[in-house]
Amino acid sequence: MHMADALLSPAVGTTLWAGTVAVGGYASKKLKERIDDRMIPLMGVLGAFIFAAQMINFTIPGTGSSGHLGGGMILAIILGPQAAFLVMASVLTVQALFFADGGLLALGCNIWNMGFYPCFLVYPLIYKPLIRDSQNSGRIVAASLVSAIAALQLGAFSVVMETLLSGNSELPFGAFVLLMQPIHLAIGVIEGFVTAGVINYVQSARPELLGNIAAVSSLGAGISLRKVMITFVVLAVIMGGALSWFASTHPDGLEWSIEKVTGKGELREAERGIARVLKGIQEKTAFLPDYGFKPEGNDLKKAEAASAWPGIKAGTSVSGIVGAVIVLGMIVLIGMGIRSFRGRDA
Repeated sequence: MHMADALLSPAVGTTLWAGTVAVGGYASKKLKERIDDRMIPLMGVLGAFIFAAQMINFTIPGTGSSGHLGGGMILAIILGPQAAFLVMASVLTVQALFFADGGLLALGCNIWNMGFYPCFLVYPLIYKPLIRDSQNSGRIVAASLVSAIAALQLGAFSVVMETLLSGNSELPFGAFVLLMQPIHLAIGVIEGFVTAGVINYVQSARPELLGNIAAVSSLGAGISLRKVMITFVVLAVIMGGALSWFASTHPDGLEWSIEKVTGKGELREAERGIARVLKGIQEKTAFLPDYGFKPEGNDLKKAEAASAWPGIKAGTSVSGIVGAVIVLGMIVLIGMGIRSFRGRDA
């Protein structure tokens, strides 16, 4: 559900940028009050895991579409909303800057749609009331399903509204929303089961992690997070380095909806203005565009190979591993920065 700049007007794009920056500042301020040094590497490892997981698109049967894990609910449940939002923002920023996945003008919208809703609305208002203090695995599955579906529905509807308010495209509201909501309902069901699996694993391994950072800050010195972190590191390497070869070649839910409405998978990009400037910046920073090595020339055989399944390509593996490392490093630096400000205020 990564929006492209072609869907947005500068006014809508910058407005959501401003909203995202404001929420990020609030999250940093709240996190500063209770962040613990042991949480910083966990945030980084989970960010790397979500980055790698998002590379694996899964086919939605009978539709010709695909979806991928968002990960906002996983992050919010384990880390709490403030840390989760900052981790998701880091993941999406790395994707846009270095892999050209989502536009730079649209980055604020993408962070809002995939980070704000699961972290600050669905987690506190739906997941927590449903789960309460229960450790029952069945209840975790039910709460995860409802929450993932709700988060995806909110995000998908926001994409439609942001596109409508922008007025950049010929996408009619009625047709667009009637395609976006059902396809993301199906994606949400799959994400719900994946979320439940991850949370049930953490529940069995380190139940004290679930809920919020304060719980981790109060752990005794003898309790280690090593097992959990190693597990997520291994999963990130496997998913980014190898399982990403088997990602579905079908368009994702947003691309599929656009194609069904307009008859074409991509919309015309702006030829001037801020969107064009940001596109130029992205072309310079994205050293592994579309999660692969930059193509040389217009070799037809290369184009055919790129669409083959499974896509066993070195560029994909390098992208998965390098991207995960960049995300981990960025989040650790952010966490250390927040921690240092806390030390100054003490």
